Amino acid sequence: MAAYLVVDVEVTDPAGFEDYKQQVQATLARYGGRYIIRGGHTETLEGSWKPKRVVILEFPDRTAAKAWWSSSEYAPLKALRQRSARTELVVVDGI
Repeated sequence: MAAYLVVDVEVTDPAGFEDYKQQVQATLARYGGRYIIRGGHTETLEGSWKPKRVVILEFPDRTAAKAWWSSSEYAPLKALRQRSARTELVVVDGI
């Protein structure tokens, strides 16, 4: 069953985050990951959630998503992302 990483990103260092964006996609292929949504305009239709930048990544399953997130390939980029943005990140199983 597919799994999705849903991320709300507030960029605090645009230059650092741009470096992250340029490099991160190359780390996804080994784990079967791909972008479904990568930024774009958001509009709140209900509730109080006001995301800054929404990213959704699809993986073959939860195991692959978590393996990518905790991988040695992604570790330096994760640190770069954490320095250049505040993020809320969840993994969700698909149907």
